[in-house]
Amino acid sequence: MLKEMFQVIKKRKQKPLSMQQQLVGEQTELKEQSISSDLEENFQTLKKLFHIPKNNDVKVRELYIEGLNKKACLLFISTISDVKSIEENILKPLLTNKSGKEIKEIVSIQAVTEIHLFKDAVKNLNQGNTVLLIDGCSQGFAMDCPNFQGRTIEKPSTEILIKGPKEAFIEKVHVNISLIRKKIKNENLVVESIDVGARSKSEVYILYIDDLANDKLVENIKNRLNRLDVNSIQNLSLLEEYIEERSYSLFPSILSTERPDRAATFLEDGYIVLLMDNSPDCLVLPATFWSFFHSPEDHYLRFLYGNFTRALRMAAMFITVFTSAIYIAITAYHAEMIPSELMLAIAASREKVPFPAVVEILMMEFAFELIREAGLRVPSPIGPTIGIVGALILGQAAVQANIISPIVIIVAALSGLSSFAVSDISLNFAVRLIRFMFILFSAIMGIYGMTAFFVAGLYYMVSIKSYGVPYLAPMSPSYKSSSDTIFRRLLRNEKFRPGFLKPSDLQKKQ
Repeated sequence: MLKEMFQVIKKRKQKPLSMQQQLVGEQTELKEQSISSDLEENFQTLKKLFHIPKNNDVKVRELYIEGLNKKACLLFISTISDVKSIEENILKPLLTNKSGKEIKEIVSIQAVTEIHLFKDAVKNLNQGNTVLLIDGCSQGFAMDCPNFQGRTIEKPSTEILIKGPKEAFIEKVHVNISLIRKKIKNENLVVESIDVGARSKSEVYILYIDDLANDKLVENIKNRLNRLDVNSIQNLSLLEEYIEERSYSLFPSILSTERPDRAATFLEDGYIVLLMDNSPDCLVLPATFWSFFHSPEDHYLRFLYGNFTRALRMAAMFITVFTSAIYIAITAYHAEMIPSELMLAIAASREKVPFPAVVEILMMEFAFELIREAGLRVPSPIGPTIGIVGALILGQAAVQANIISPIVIIVAALSGLSSFAVSDISLNFAVRLIRFMFILFSAIMGIYGMTAFFVAGLYYMVSIKSYGVPYLAPMSPSYKSSSDTIFRRLLRNEKFRPGFLKPSDLQKKQ
Protein backbone atom coordinates (compact mmCIF):
# COMPACT_ATOMS: atom_id res chain seq x y z
CA MET A 1 0.00 0.00 0.00
CA LEU A 2 2.76 2.44 0.99
CA LYS A 3 4.72 1.52 -2.15
CA GLU A 4 1.73 2.38 -4.36
CA MET A 5 1.27 5.71 -2.58
CA PHE A 6 4.92 6.64 -3.12
CA GLN A 7 4.61 5.80 -6.84
CA VAL A 8 1.50 8.01 -7.13
CA ILE A 9 3.31 10.90 -5.38
CA LYS A 10 6.37 10.41 -7.61
CA LYS A 11 4.23 10.54 -10.77
CA ARG A 12 2.57 13.77 -9.59
CA LYS A 13 5.96 15.37 -8.97
CA GLN A 14 7.22 14.51 -12.45
CA LYS A 15 6.88 17.37 -14.91
CA PRO A 16 4.88 16.62 -18.06
CA LEU A 17 6.98 16.30 -21.21
CA SER A 18 6.87 19.22 -23.62
CA MET A 19 5.79 18.76 -27.23
CA GLN A 20 9.42 18.98 -28.36
CA GLN A 21 10.54 16.31 -25.89
CA GLN A 22 7.69 14.06 -27.01
CA LEU A 23 8.72 14.52 -30.65
CA VAL A 24 12.36 13.69 -29.89
CA GLY A 25 11.31 10.56 -27.98
CA GLU A 26 9.02 9.47 -30.81
CA GLN A 27 11.77 9.96 -33.41
CA THR A 28 14.24 7.98 -31.29
CA GLU A 29 11.79 5.08 -31.11
CA LEU A 30 11.20 5.19 -34.87
CA LYS A 31 14.94 5.11 -35.61
CA GLU A 32 15.39 1.95 -33.56
CA GLN A 33 12.69 0.11 -35.52
CA SER A 34 13.54 -2.44 -38.20
CA ILE A 35 12.62 -1.92 -41.82
CA SER A 36 9.48 -3.93 -42.60
CA SER A 37 8.38 -5.61 -45.81
CA ASP A 38 5.51 -3.11 -46.22
CA LEU A 39 6.69 -0.30 -48.51
CA GLU A 40 3.93 2.13 -47.50
CA GLU A 41 4.67 1.64 -43.80
CA ASN A 42 8.38 2.26 -44.35
CA PHE A 43 7.64 5.36 -46.39
CA GLN A 44 5.36 6.80 -43.70
CA THR A 45 8.08 6.25 -41.08
CA LEU A 46 10.68 8.11 -43.14
CA LYS A 47 8.16 10.90 -43.80
CA LYS A 48 7.87 11.44 -40.05
CA LEU A 49 11.63 11.30 -39.51
CA PHE A 50 12.48 13.78 -42.28
CA HIS A 51 9.36 15.98 -42.03
CA ILE A 52 8.27 15.34 -45.61
CA PRO A 53 6.90 17.39 -47.44
CA LYS A 54 7.96 20.27 -45.17
CA ASN A 55 11.59 19.51 -46.03
CA ASN A 56 11.92 20.81 -49.59
CA ASP A 57 15.30 19.25 -50.41
CA VAL A 58 14.32 15.71 -49.34
CA LYS A 59 13.25 14.14 -52.62
CA VAL A 60 11.10 11.01 -53.02
CA ARG A 61 10.80 9.07 -56.27
CA GLU A 62 8.23 6.28 -56.50
CA LEU A 63 8.89 3.76 -59.27
CA TYR A 64 8.04 0.30 -60.54
CA ILE A 65 10.89 -2.17 -61.11
CA GLU A 66 9.68 -4.31 -63.99
CA GLY A 67 12.43 -6.91 -63.62
CA LEU A 68 11.45 -7.59 -60.00
CA ASN A 69 7.73 -6.94 -60.58
CA LYS A 70 7.65 -4.78 -57.45
CA LYS A 71 7.01 -1.20 -56.41
CA ALA A 72 9.91 0.74 -54.95
CA CYS A 73 10.69 4.09 -53.38
CA LEU A 74 13.90 6.10 -53.83
CA LEU A 75 14.85 8.80 -51.26
CA PHE A 76 17.73 11.29 -51.28
CA ILE A 77 18.57 14.84 -50.18
CA SER A 78 19.14 16.82 -53.36
CA THR A 79 21.38 19.49 -51.81
CA ILE A 80 24.05 17.02 -50.66
CA SER A 81 23.61 14.19 -53.19
CA ASP A 82 24.90 13.83 -56.75
CA VAL A 83 21.56 14.09 -58.61
CA LYS A 84 23.15 13.38 -62.00
CA SER A 85 24.75 10.19 -60.71
CA ILE A 86 21.43 9.11 -59.18
CA GLU A 87 19.67 9.65 -62.52
CA GLU A 88 22.24 7.83 -64.67
CA ASN A 89 23.52 5.10 -62.37
CA ILE A 90 20.48 4.23 -60.26
CA LEU A 91 17.18 5.36 -61.81
CA LYS A 92 17.88 4.44 -65.44
CA PRO A 93 19.20 0.93 -64.68
CA LEU A 94 16.25 0.23 -62.37
CA LEU A 95 13.61 1.45 -64.87
CA THR A 96 15.13 -0.18 -67.97
CA ASN A 97 16.13 -3.48 -66.40
CA LYS A 98 13.76 -6.35 -67.22
CA SER A 99 15.77 -9.24 -65.84
CA GLY A 100 15.37 -10.69 -62.37
CA LYS A 101 18.84 -9.71 -61.16
CA GLU A 102 19.54 -8.50 -57.63
CA ILE A 103 19.72 -4.78 -56.88
CA LYS A 104 23.50 -4.87 -56.45
CA GLU A 105 23.82 -6.26 -59.97
CA ILE A 106 21.39 -3.79 -61.53
CA VAL A 107 22.69 -0.41 -60.35
CA SER A 108 26.09 0.84 -61.51
CA ILE A 109 27.15 2.67 -58.35
CA GLN A 110 30.40 2.36 -56.41
CA ALA A 111 29.07 0.96 -53.14
CA VAL A 112 25.71 -0.62 -52.31
CA THR A 113 25.08 -1.75 -48.72
CA GLU A 114 22.12 -3.44 -47.12
CA ILE A 115 20.43 -1.67 -44.20
CA HIS A 116 17.98 -3.18 -41.73
CA LEU A 117 17.23 -0.34 -39.28
CA PHE A 118 15.72 3.08 -39.88
CA LYS A 119 18.61 4.72 -38.02
CA ASP A 120 20.95 3.36 -40.72
CA ALA A 121 18.66 4.80 -43.40
CA VAL A 122 18.69 8.19 -41.64
CA LYS A 123 22.47 8.13 -41.28
CA ASN A 124 23.01 7.33 -44.96
CA LEU A 125 20.56 9.99 -46.15
CA ASN A 126 22.27 12.61 -43.99
CA GLN A 127 25.61 11.58 -45.48
CA GLY A 128 24.35 12.32 -48.99
CA ASN A 129 23.63 8.73 -49.98
CA THR A 130 20.49 7.40 -51.66
CA VAL A 131 18.17 4.89 -49.95
CA LEU A 132 16.09 2.42 -51.97
CA LEU A 133 13.09 0.63 -50.37
CA ILE A 134 11.31 -2.20 -52.18
CA ASP A 135 7.85 -3.54 -51.47
CA GLY A 136 7.95 -7.02 -49.93
CA CYS A 137 11.62 -6.66 -48.95
CA SER A 138 12.43 -6.30 -45.22
CA GLN A 139 15.65 -4.46 -45.90
CA GLY A 140 16.76 -1.32 -47.68
CA PHE A 141 19.70 -0.47 -49.91
CA ALA A 142 22.02 2.49 -49.33
CA MET A 143 23.91 3.68 -52.42
CA ASP A 144 26.99 5.85 -52.25
CA CYS A 145 26.48 9.14 -54.14
CA PRO A 146 27.32 12.15 -51.89
CA ASN A 147 28.10 15.55 -53.36
CA PHE A 148 28.96 18.02 -50.59
CA GLN A 149 30.09 21.40 -51.84
CA GLY A 150 33.47 22.78 -50.77
CA ARG A 151 36.50 24.73 -51.89
CA THR A 152 39.37 23.30 -53.92
CA ILE A 153 42.78 22.37 -52.58
CA GLU A 154 44.77 25.52 -51.84
CA LYS A 155 48.07 26.58 -50.33
CA PRO A 156 48.50 26.47 -46.52
CA SER A 157 47.49 29.74 -44.89
CA THR A 158 48.93 29.36 -41.38
CA GLU A 159 51.92 27.03 -41.95
CA ILE A 160 53.57 28.86 -44.83
CA LEU A 161 56.82 27.34 -46.14
CA ILE A 162 59.23 28.57 -48.79
CA LYS A 163 60.43 25.09 -49.66
CA GLY A 164 58.16 22.05 -49.64
CA PRO A 165 54.71 20.91 -50.87
CA LYS A 166 52.10 23.62 -51.34
CA GLU A 167 48.96 21.56 -50.59
CA ALA A 168 46.69 22.05 -47.58
CA PHE A 169 43.72 20.19 -46.13
CA ILE A 170 40.21 21.41 -46.96
CA GLU A 171 36.80 20.92 -45.32
CA LYS A 172 36.06 17.64 -47.18
CA VAL A 173 37.38 14.73 -45.16
CA HIS A 174 37.53 12.30 -48.11
CA VAL A 175 39.75 14.73 -50.00
CA ASN A 176 41.99 15.03 -46.93
CA ILE A 177 42.30 11.25 -46.65
CA SER A 178 43.20 11.05 -50.33
CA LEU A 179 45.96 13.67 -49.81
CA ILE A 180 47.46 11.50 -47.08
CA ARG A 181 47.10 8.27 -49.09
CA LYS A 182 48.84 10.01 -51.99
CA LYS A 183 51.89 10.37 -49.75
CA ILE A 184 51.66 7.01 -47.91
CA LYS A 185 51.11 4.26 -50.48
CA ASN A 186 50.95 1.53 -47.86
CA GLU A 187 48.32 -1.17 -47.44
CA ASN A 188 48.81 -0.98 -43.65
CA LEU A 189 47.46 2.57 -43.47
CA VAL A 190 44.15 2.07 -41.65
CA VAL A 191 41.23 4.53 -41.74
CA GLU A 192 38.60 3.83 -39.07
CA SER A 193 35.57 5.95 -38.19
CA ILE A 194 33.65 6.59 -34.96
CA ASP A 195 30.40 8.56 -34.63
CA VAL A 196 30.41 11.37 -32.05
CA GLY A 197 27.53 13.64 -31.05
CA ALA A 198 24.08 12.31 -30.17
CA ARG A 199 22.40 14.75 -32.57
CA SER A 200 25.03 15.68 -35.16
CA LYS A 201 26.29 12.10 -35.69
CA SER A 202 29.60 13.47 -36.94
CA GLU A 203 32.20 10.95 -38.03
CA VAL A 204 35.73 11.12 -36.65
CA TYR A 205 38.26 9.28 -38.81
CA ILE A 206 41.19 7.64 -37.03
CA LEU A 207 44.27 7.13 -39.20
CA TYR A 208 47.28 5.04 -38.23
CA ILE A 209 49.72 2.57 -39.75
CA ASP A 210 48.73 -0.82 -38.39
CA ASP A 211 52.20 -2.37 -38.18
CA LEU A 212 53.72 0.75 -36.56
CA ALA A 213 51.24 2.38 -34.15
CA ASN A 214 51.07 1.13 -30.57
CA ASP A 215 47.87 -0.89 -30.07
CA LYS A 216 47.29 0.39 -26.52
CA LEU A 217 47.56 4.00 -27.70
CA VAL A 218 45.06 3.37 -30.51
CA GLU A 219 42.60 1.72 -28.10
CA ASN A 220 43.01 4.57 -25.61
CA ILE A 221 42.04 7.14 -28.24
CA LYS A 222 39.08 5.04 -29.45
CA ASN A 223 37.81 4.68 -25.88
CA ARG A 224 38.01 8.44 -25.32
CA LEU A 225 35.97 9.09 -28.46
CA ASN A 226 33.40 6.42 -27.62
CA ARG A 227 32.92 7.84 -24.11
CA LEU A 228 32.02 11.33 -25.34
CA ASP A 229 28.54 12.30 -24.12
CA VAL A 230 27.68 15.42 -26.11
CA ASN A 231 24.92 16.52 -28.48
CA SER A 232 27.03 17.95 -31.27
CA ILE A 233 30.68 18.25 -32.32
CA GLN A 234 30.99 20.00 -35.66
CA ASN A 235 34.76 20.08 -36.22
CA LEU A 236 38.15 19.13 -34.84
CA SER A 237 38.69 22.45 -33.06
CA LEU A 238 35.74 21.61 -30.79
CA LEU A 239 36.70 17.94 -30.50
CA GLU A 240 40.18 18.89 -29.30
CA GLU A 241 38.79 20.52 -26.16
CA TYR A 242 36.75 17.41 -25.34
CA ILE A 243 39.58 14.87 -25.63
CA GLU A 244 42.59 16.80 -24.32
CA GLU A 245 43.87 15.65 -20.94
CA ARG A 246 44.44 19.02 -19.25
CA SER A 247 41.93 21.65 -20.31
CA TYR A 248 43.40 24.35 -18.03
CA SER A 249 47.04 23.77 -18.92
CA LEU A 250 48.91 26.55 -20.70
CA PHE A 251 50.81 24.00 -22.79
CA PRO A 252 48.91 22.29 -25.64
CA SER A 253 48.88 18.49 -25.63
CA ILE A 254 47.37 17.92 -29.10
CA LEU A 255 49.02 19.12 -32.29
CA SER A 256 46.94 20.63 -35.09
CA THR A 257 48.31 20.92 -38.64
CA GLU A 258 46.84 21.83 -42.02
CA ARG A 259 49.67 20.21 -43.99
CA PRO A 260 49.16 16.67 -45.41
CA ASP A 261 52.93 16.15 -45.72
CA ARG A 262 53.41 16.85 -42.02
CA ALA A 263 50.53 14.52 -41.08
CA ALA A 264 52.04 11.77 -43.26
CA THR A 265 55.43 12.19 -41.56
CA PHE A 266 53.83 11.79 -38.12
CA LEU A 267 51.95 8.69 -39.27
CA GLU A 268 55.14 7.07 -40.52
CA ASP A 269 56.70 7.66 -37.09
CA GLY A 270 53.86 5.82 -35.31
CA TYR A 271 51.58 8.71 -34.35
CA ILE A 272 47.77 8.72 -34.73
CA VAL A 273 45.92 11.31 -36.84
CA LEU A 274 42.27 12.40 -36.47
CA LEU A 275 40.24 13.88 -39.34
CA MET A 276 36.69 15.24 -39.58
CA ASP A 277 34.40 16.86 -42.12
CA ASN A 278 34.21 20.68 -41.87
CA SER A 279 37.82 20.83 -40.60
CA PRO A 280 40.66 22.08 -42.85
CA ASP A 281 43.24 20.51 -40.55
CA CYS A 282 44.00 17.34 -38.59
CA LEU A 283 44.89 16.45 -35.00
CA VAL A 284 48.07 14.52 -34.20
CA LEU A 285 48.21 12.39 -31.03
CA PRO A 286 50.16 12.29 -28.80
CA ALA A 287 52.14 15.53 -28.98
CA THR A 288 55.32 16.57 -27.18
CA PHE A 289 56.81 20.03 -26.74
CA TRP A 290 59.25 19.40 -29.60
CA SER A 291 56.40 18.62 -32.00
CA PHE A 292 55.14 22.19 -31.59
CA PHE A 293 58.63 23.69 -31.74
CA HIS A 294 59.58 21.99 -35.03
CA SER A 295 58.58 23.12 -38.50
CA PRO A 296 58.36 20.90 -41.62
CA GLU A 297 60.79 23.22 -43.39
CA ASP A 298 63.53 22.22 -40.93
CA HIS A 299 63.88 18.94 -42.85
CA TYR A 300 63.19 20.35 -46.32
CA LEU A 301 66.16 22.72 -45.97
CA ARG A 302 69.74 21.45 -45.96
CA PHE A 303 71.14 20.24 -42.65
CA LEU A 304 72.97 23.45 -41.66
CA TYR A 305 70.21 25.76 -42.89
CA GLY A 306 67.50 23.83 -41.05
CA ASN A 307 69.43 23.85 -37.77
CA PHE A 308 70.16 27.56 -38.21
CA THR A 309 66.42 28.32 -38.42
CA ARG A 310 65.84 26.18 -35.32
CA ALA A 311 68.50 28.11 -33.43
CA LEU A 312 66.84 31.38 -34.45
CA ARG A 313 63.44 30.05 -33.37
CA MET A 314 64.76 28.98 -29.96
CA ALA A 315 66.51 32.33 -29.48
CA ALA A 316 63.31 34.17 -30.46
CA MET A 317 61.34 32.11 -27.94
CA PHE A 318 63.70 33.09 -25.11
CA ILE A 319 63.73 36.73 -26.24
CA THR A 320 59.93 37.04 -26.26
CA VAL A 321 59.62 35.33 -22.85
CA PHE A 322 62.46 37.04 -20.96
CA THR A 323 63.26 40.45 -22.50
CA SER A 324 60.51 42.51 -20.86
CA ALA A 325 60.89 40.68 -17.54
CA ILE A 326 64.67 41.21 -17.47
CA TYR A 327 64.24 44.92 -18.17
CA ILE A 328 61.85 45.29 -15.21
CA ALA A 329 64.07 43.20 -12.90
CA ILE A 330 67.22 45.20 -13.74
CA THR A 331 65.68 48.68 -13.54
CA ALA A 332 63.73 47.95 -10.34
CA TYR A 333 66.01 45.61 -8.37
CA HIS A 334 69.41 44.99 -9.96
CA ALA A 335 70.65 48.30 -11.35
CA GLU A 336 74.25 47.33 -10.48
CA MET A 337 74.17 44.62 -13.18
CA ILE A 338 74.35 47.07 -16.12
CA PRO A 339 77.07 49.60 -17.03
CA SER A 340 76.81 53.05 -15.46
CA GLU A 341 76.51 54.83 -18.83
CA LEU A 342 73.55 52.66 -19.85
CA MET A 343 71.94 53.10 -16.44
CA LEU A 344 72.24 56.89 -16.73
CA ALA A 345 70.75 56.77 -20.23
CA ILE A 346 67.78 54.70 -19.00
CA ALA A 347 67.29 57.01 -16.03
CA ALA A 348 67.36 60.08 -18.29
CA SER A 349 64.80 58.62 -20.66
CA ARG A 350 62.49 57.76 -17.74
CA GLU A 351 62.95 61.06 -15.91
CA LYS A 352 59.59 62.54 -17.00
CA VAL A 353 57.64 59.28 -17.06
CA PRO A 354 55.22 59.14 -14.10
CA PHE A 355 54.80 55.33 -14.06
CA PRO A 356 57.05 52.55 -12.75
CA ALA A 357 58.75 50.25 -15.26
CA VAL A 358 56.26 47.39 -14.82
CA VAL A 359 53.31 49.64 -15.68
CA GLU A 360 55.13 50.93 -18.78
CA ILE A 361 55.88 47.40 -19.98
CA LEU A 362 52.36 46.13 -19.33
CA MET A 363 50.85 49.11 -21.20
CA MET A 364 53.08 48.53 -24.22
CA GLU A 365 52.64 44.75 -24.22
CA PHE A 366 48.88 45.13 -23.99
CA ALA A 367 48.88 47.71 -26.80
CA PHE A 368 51.00 45.40 -28.96
CA GLU A 369 48.55 42.51 -28.42
CA LEU A 370 45.62 44.78 -29.30
CA ILE A 371 47.31 45.90 -32.53
CA ARG A 372 48.15 42.29 -33.42
CA GLU A 373 44.55 41.16 -32.82
CA ALA A 374 43.12 44.11 -34.74
CA GLY A 375 45.40 43.38 -37.68
CA LEU A 376 44.14 39.77 -37.80
CA ARG A 377 40.41 40.58 -37.60
CA VAL A 378 40.10 43.44 -40.07
CA PRO A 379 39.87 42.74 -43.85
CA SER A 380 43.19 41.49 -45.23
CA PRO A 381 44.02 44.45 -47.56
CA ILE A 382 44.13 46.93 -44.68
CA GLY A 383 45.29 44.60 -41.89
CA PRO A 384 49.08 45.18 -42.32
CA THR A 385 48.47 48.91 -42.72
CA ILE A 386 46.65 49.12 -39.39
CA GLY A 387 49.46 47.19 -37.68
CA ILE A 388 52.29 49.36 -39.00
CA VAL A 389 50.57 52.75 -38.83
CA GLY A 390 48.96 52.00 -35.46
CA ALA A 391 52.24 50.97 -33.87
CA LEU A 392 54.15 53.98 -35.24
CA ILE A 393 51.51 56.55 -34.29
CA LEU A 394 50.80 55.13 -30.85
CA GLY A 395 54.46 54.66 -29.99
CA GLN A 396 55.52 58.12 -31.11
CA ALA A 397 52.58 59.80 -29.40
CA ALA A 398 53.17 57.90 -26.15
CA VAL A 399 56.85 58.96 -26.06
CA GLN A 400 56.06 62.62 -26.80
CA ALA A 401 53.37 62.63 -24.11
CA ASN A 402 55.92 61.27 -21.58
CA ILE A 403 53.74 58.23 -20.89
CA ILE A 404 56.30 55.71 -22.17
CA SER A 405 60.10 55.94 -22.32
CA PRO A 406 61.82 55.25 -25.69
CA ILE A 407 63.71 52.21 -24.41
CA VAL A 408 60.43 50.52 -23.41
CA ILE A 409 59.27 50.89 -27.02
CA ILE A 410 62.41 49.01 -28.12
CA VAL A 411 61.98 46.29 -25.48
CA ALA A 412 58.28 45.72 -26.23
CA ALA A 413 58.85 45.74 -30.01
CA LEU A 414 61.71 43.21 -29.72
CA SER A 415 59.64 40.98 -27.45
CA GLY A 416 56.53 41.18 -29.65
CA LEU A 417 58.29 40.66 -32.98
CA SER A 418 60.20 37.65 -31.65
CA SER A 419 56.91 35.94 -30.80
CA PHE A 420 56.08 35.74 -34.52
CA ALA A 421 58.97 33.29 -34.97
CA VAL A 422 56.99 30.68 -33.00
CA SER A 423 54.96 29.28 -35.90
CA ASP A 424 52.55 26.92 -34.13
CA ILE A 425 49.49 28.91 -33.01
CA SER A 426 48.93 26.92 -29.79
CA LEU A 427 52.55 27.22 -28.65
CA ASN A 428 52.51 30.87 -29.72
CA PHE A 429 49.59 31.62 -27.36
CA ALA A 430 51.33 29.71 -24.56
CA VAL A 431 54.55 31.71 -24.99
CA ARG A 432 52.68 35.04 -25.05
CA LEU A 433 50.76 34.25 -21.85
CA ILE A 434 53.90 32.98 -20.09
CA ARG A 435 55.60 36.29 -21.00
CA PHE A 436 53.03 38.21 -18.92
CA MET A 437 53.55 35.85 -15.98
CA PHE A 438 57.32 36.39 -16.09
CA ILE A 439 56.70 40.16 -16.12
CA LEU A 440 54.61 39.90 -12.93
CA PHE A 441 57.11 37.67 -11.12
CA SER A 442 60.04 39.92 -12.06
CA ALA A 443 58.09 42.95 -10.76
CA ILE A 444 57.57 41.18 -7.42
CA MET A 445 61.00 39.60 -6.79
CA GLY A 446 63.30 40.59 -9.65
CA ILE A 447 65.68 37.96 -11.04
CA TYR A 448 64.90 35.66 -8.10
CA GLY A 449 61.19 35.69 -8.97
CA MET A 450 61.95 34.92 -12.62
CA THR A 451 64.24 32.06 -11.62
CA ALA A 452 61.68 30.58 -9.24
CA PHE A 453 58.93 30.72 -11.87
CA PHE A 454 61.25 29.25 -14.54
CA VAL A 455 62.20 26.30 -12.32
CA ALA A 456 58.54 25.71 -11.41
CA GLY A 457 57.63 25.81 -15.11
CA LEU A 458 60.32 23.27 -16.00
CA TYR A 459 59.15 21.02 -13.17
CA TYR A 460 55.59 21.24 -14.47
CA MET A 461 56.61 20.46 -18.06
CA VAL A 462 58.58 17.42 -16.93
CA SER A 463 55.63 16.13 -14.90
CA ILE A 464 52.86 16.34 -17.54
CA LYS A 465 52.08 13.77 -20.22
CA SER A 466 50.15 13.61 -23.47
CA TYR A 467 48.28 10.28 -23.71
CA GLY A 468 50.89 8.63 -21.53
CA VAL A 469 53.89 10.19 -23.33
CA PRO A 470 56.17 12.52 -21.28
CA TYR A 471 55.89 16.08 -22.58
CA LEU A 472 59.63 16.73 -22.94
CA ALA A 473 60.51 13.30 -24.38
CA PRO A 474 62.96 12.26 -25.76
CA MET A 475 65.08 14.85 -23.92
CA SER A 476 63.57 14.15 -20.50
CA PRO A 477 63.21 11.28 -19.92
CA SER A 478 65.61 9.92 -22.49
CA TYR A 479 64.33 7.38 -25.02
CA LYS A 480 66.00 5.54 -27.85
CA SER A 481 65.16 7.71 -30.86
CA SER A 482 66.74 9.98 -33.44
CA SER A 483 67.08 12.69 -30.72
CA ASP A 484 65.29 15.25 -32.87
CA THR A 485 64.92 18.01 -30.25
CA ILE A 486 66.61 21.42 -30.51
CA PHE A 487 68.77 20.38 -33.45
CA ARG A 488 68.19 17.62 -35.99
CA ARG A 489 70.61 15.08 -37.40
CA LEU A 490 71.42 14.29 -40.99
CA LEU A 491 68.52 12.40 -42.54
CA ARG A 492 70.66 9.32 -43.13
CA ASN A 493 71.53 9.27 -39.42
CA GLU A 494 67.89 9.38 -38.25
CA LYS A 495 67.62 5.60 -37.89
CA PHE A 496 65.00 5.30 -35.15
CA ARG A 497 61.38 6.27 -34.69
CA PRO A 498 60.38 8.01 -31.42
CA GLY A 499 60.88 5.40 -28.69
CA PHE A 500 58.38 7.10 -26.36
CA LEU A 501 55.56 6.03 -28.74
CA LYS A 502 56.56 2.38 -28.29
CA PRO A 503 56.05 1.63 -32.01
CA SER A 504 55.93 -1.94 -33.27
CA ASP A 505 59.00 -1.26 -35.45
CA LEU A 506 61.50 1.11 -33.81
CA GLN A 507 64.03 1.18 -36.64
CA LYS A 508 63.49 3.31 -39.72
CA LYS A 509 66.44 1.67 -41.43
CA GLN A 510 67.57 -1.90 -41.14
